[in-house]
Amino acid sequence: MRWISNPVNSTKARVLAAALRDSKLKIPASALPVLADLLVTRGIDEPETARPFLAPALGDLHDPLLMSGMKSALDRLEAALERKEKILIYGDYDVDGTTAIVILKTAIELCGGSADFHVPHRIREGYGMRDEVIERAAADGVRLIISVDTGIRAFPAAETARRLGIDLIVTDHHLPGPDGVPQALVVINPNQSGCDYPCKYLCGAGVAFKLAQGLMQRRLDAKDQSRLLMSFMKVVAIATIADAVPLLGENRVFAKLGLQGLRRPVNVGLRALLEVAKLGDGRALTATEVAFRIAPRLNAAGRMDVARDVVDLFNEKDIERARQMAGRLDQLNAERQEEERRIMDSIEHRLEEEPALRESYCVVLDGEGWHRGVIGITASRVVERHGRPTLVISREGDEAHGSGRSIAAFHLLHAIESCHDLFSRYGGHAHAVGFALPSANVEKLRQHLDGYARERLTPADFEPQLEFDRELPLGEVTPELHQALLLLEPFGMDNREPIFAAKAVRLMAPPQAVKDKHVRLRLAAALNGSVAIAAAAQDLTPRCHPDAAAIPKRNGVAEDHVRVATQTPPSSSWRDNIAFKAMGWGLKESCDRLQLLAGDRLDIAYSLGMNDHPEFGGLELTLRDVLRTQ
Repeated sequence: MRWISNPVNSTKARVLAAALRDSKLKIPASALPVLADLLVTRGIDEPETARPFLAPALGDLHDPLLMSGMKSALDRLEAALERKEKILIYGDYDVDGTTAIVILKTAIELCGGSADFHVPHRIREGYGMRDEVIERAAADGVRLIISVDTGIRAFPAAETARRLGIDLIVTDHHLPGPDGVPQALVVINPNQSGCDYPCKYLCGAGVAFKLAQGLMQRRLDAKDQSRLLMSFMKVVAIATIADAVPLLGENRVFAKLGLQGLRRPVNVGLRALLEVAKLGDGRALTATEVAFRIAPRLNAAGRMDVARDVVDLFNEKDIERARQMAGRLDQLNAERQEEERRIMDSIEHRLEEEPALRESYCVVLDGEGWHRGVIGITASRVVERHGRPTLVISREGDEAHGSGRSIAAFHLLHAIESCHDLFSRYGGHAHAVGFALPSANVEKLRQHLDGYARERLTPADFEPQLEFDRELPLGEVTPELHQALLLLEPFGMDNREPIFAAKAVRLMAPPQAVKDKHVRLRLAAALNGSVAIAAAAQDLTPRCHPDAAAIPKRNGVAEDHVRVATQTPPSSSWRDNIAFKAMGWGLKESCDRLQLLAGDRLDIAYSLGMNDHPEFGGLELTLRDVLRTQ
C-alpha cells in the first residue's frame, strides 16, 4: 500500500493556531498545532470559518429563503394549508427519500395541514416519478404534489401534472441534466442554475428540511421553532450521513447537532430503531454507527420489501407496535446481508475460477436472478476487495439490471456513455452508475469496458493508497490532543477521521491474534531504550485525564520515579516510553507476512481513539497500515 501525505500550508496553519489560541473554544495550547494543520488540509483556514466548523450551532443554519424558488414554494404550500387541499409527497425508497418524507409530512402536520405520501417500489416501479401515480392522485382530488429526493429530471411527470391541473413542487438535490429542469410550478434545488444557496451539497432530506424550516418560520411561534428544528435535526442527520454527502457547511450543523440529539430521542419509532440496533444506551452516537447500524436497517425496507415501512415507523405512536416494526426492519436487514453474502460467494468463486475475468481492468459480473436491491452494495464490496471498477448485473430472462462502482482514476459514467447503444437506460456519475440492458448485450459490455479501461488505466491505478494527514510521533500523543480532535467529529465524506504516521515505533511484545483476521499490538516510541526498557513502560498508557497516574507529576520525585522505572536517560522525554495499545482490524495477514517479533521497529499509519473501559481504558491506536522500518 502506498502512503501519501497531505500537504499542509504551514503559514496558514500557524496563523490559524494563533487565532484559535485567542478564541473561546478553550483548546489546549499543546494541541493547537496539530488541530490547525488538520483544519487547513480540510480547507478550513480562516478563523471565521473555523468556529462554526468546530462548534456548530442552530444559528449557523442558512435562511431558507436564500434558496431559489423557496418563497414561491412556501406561498403555494401555505395556500394549500389554508384551503385544506389534499397534498401528496412523492419520495424515494432509500434512507434519504423516506426520511425526507417524514420531515416534510411532520412539518405540514405541525402547521395545521395533512399530507399523504407515495414511496415507489424498487422492483415494480424503480426510481423516479411515474405518470400513473400522478394520475391516481388527480383522481383522488390531489391538487399539490411535492417531490422529495427526486424529480429534477422528471420532465414527463411534470407535464402530466400540468395537464391534470396539479401543481408540482420539485425538491431535489441531484444534478440537473443538460436540458435544465422540468416545467414544474417551482423547483427547489441548490444545484440548479441561478441558485446562489451557500451549501450546494445538501442531501434530499436536507432540502426537504429547508422547506420545512421555512414553513415553520411562517406559521409557528418563535419559541417553538428552535425546539422543533432540533427535533428534526436527528432525522436529517441520519439522512445526511447515510447519503454520504460532504459533512461540511450546513451538513455539518445537521450531523453534529443531530448526533447529539440522538442521545435521547423522543420519537417512538426512532427509539425502537435504536433499541434494535443496540444503540439506545443514552450516549452520543458516532457517524460510523449511523452509517453502519442505523442506515442499513432503514435502507433494508426499500431493498428487500416496501420502503413505506420506514415512514410508518417514524409515525407510529405505540412503543410495542414500533418495536415490532423496527424488528421487521432488522429482519429485512439480516435477509439483505444473507443475500449479499450469497452473491459475494458466487462472485468470489467465479473470480477464482476465471483469472482473465479477475484481471480485467473493468470487471463485469452477472448472475441469473441476483436480487436487484443488493447488487449496488455488492459492487462496492468487489471494488473494496480487488481495487478495480466493477459492474454487477442481475439477469432476469431477456432483461438485465446492473449497478456499478468505480475507483478514483476511472470515470464510470463516461465509460457507460462510450457504449450507450448497449443500454435501454442508464444514469449516474463518476463513481457510481445504474442501468438496464438486454441480457444479450452483457458480454458485449464486458468486452467493451475492459478495452476502454485498458486505454485509460495502468496497474498502478489498482494499487491501494493510504492518505495520511501528518506525521505524529507517539511521544506527542496525549489526552489533551485526543480531546481537541473530538472537535473535528463527526467524520465522513470530505471530513474523514485524521490519520497520522509514526516512524520507527517499537513493538514491545509479539502480536496477538484476534478472531483470525485482526491483530492487537503494544507499541512505544522508545527511541532511546531497549526492549526491556520499553517493556517497563507498559503501565504508562495514558488515561482519560492528563493528571492520571499514567502521567508523571511535575515534581522531581515523580519524574525521578519514572526515570528509575524505565532507566530512561534524563535527556529523553518520558513520553517516548509510554506504551500504547493498538488494534489492527483486518491486519493480521499483513502482520503475519512481516513475521514480527518483539523489539522490531515499525512505521505505522494510525488514528487516535479512547477506550472507555473503567479498568483497561485509555488512549488507543487504530492501525490503518503497518510497515517494517527501512
